Amino acid sequence: MPFALRAARPDDEPFLWAMLHEAAHAAEEGIADPSGLRAVPELARYVDGWGRPADLGVVGGDAVLLGAAWLRLLTGEEPGYGYVDDATPELAVAVAPEVRGAGLGTSLLTRLLDDAAERFDAVCLSVRGDNPARRLYERLGFVAMGEHEVADRGRNPLASVTMVRRLRHRA
Repeated sequence: MPFALRAARPDDEPFLWAMLHEAAHAAEEGIADPSGLRAVPELARYVDGWGRPADLGVVGGDAVLLGAAWLRLLTGEEPGYGYVDDATPELAVAVAPEVRGAGLGTSLLTRLLDDAAERFDAVCLSVRGDNPARRLYERLGFVAMGEHEVADRGRNPLASVTMVRRLRHRA
């Protein structure tokens, strides 16, 4: 099924919060709605104040938005879960449950990676080791850089993998 895609804009921030809620499996961890993510600094930094100069994202769907892929430069002072360095933005992606497996995630990621290649040498992400999306990332050229444990909001350790996708070679 083809989906319409467009660049994410600052006014898409509420939708990005909703997609972060999906991406972070927040409902499983007792965060009932996207507004609860604002109180979790390690998650909020992925979306809060969307529209910074280095922010880059794609949203898509049909009559309504159903998914998003976005990236943001994070720093060593406030790193993301898959932080590599201050020059490598971290990627987040999510699609609405009703369209998972329909190709929207692949379309969003492909477009975002193409757009990111004009600005960045690489992108990174963190994915739970047992998340089926890991196969999608590998298919799109992401390479595992290392495994680590992160704590969910209940403070339970989860095995996660940091992955990197090179976009261009440095001169």
